[in-house]
Amino acid sequence: NSSPSSGPSDLEKVMDKLQGIYRSLETLTTAIKELKDTNAGFLTRIMSVEQRVSDLQKKISLLQVCLDDQENRARRNNLHIIGFPEGAKQGKPAQFLQNILPTLLNIKVESPIEIERAHCSLASRPPEGKWLRPLIVKFLRFPVKEKLLSAARSLGKLEWQGHLIQIYLVLSKDLQDKQRLFQLVKKTLRDLNVRYGLYYPATL
Repeated sequence: NSSPSSGPSDLEKVMDKLQGIYRSLETLTTAIKELKDTNAGFLTRIMSVEQRVSDLQKKISLLQVCLDDQENRARRNNLHIIGFPEGAKQGKPAQFLQNILPTLLNIKVESPIEIERAHCSLASRPPEGKWLRPLIVKFLRFPVKEKLLSAARSLGKLEWQGHLIQIYLVLSKDLQDKQRLFQLVKKTLRDLNVRYGLYYPATL
């Protein structure tokens, strides 16, 4: 008869290895669960940040609209006038315009046009005979500005001592960009002889 082995049997060795594998699996399972929990936390935080970014973008867009509206309201009494020679104003643009505008626009005024301020654009003075800097004029009263603008539009071409004079609204860049979107539509309507009008605010 063979004598019993003093060492562990093959079965015991296999069992020991299996137990070691089980322990490793448990460790891996725990690690995977922890990673999943961590990832879930990260995903939750990422989603929260994305939502906050989206909310902030909406607020920024709204603030930009409000800012543009306020900018245009602040300019509602303003006009750009282009075409007067540099020396014609003699350093007193407001007084010059008070004297010239009624005749230029063929309107009757009972008292001098009230101008809060008038100045050339901040660009440097151009050389003689070159492009002319626009006058930026702020009228004291909105109806007066509207009356002058309406008269300019009705007359169409304006001339003063051989110089072509142009009068424009002063609008923010954003509003000018939006108005340009209507150009093709307005041209199409004119080509079709369709009368049209725009009411502010308008959406294309």
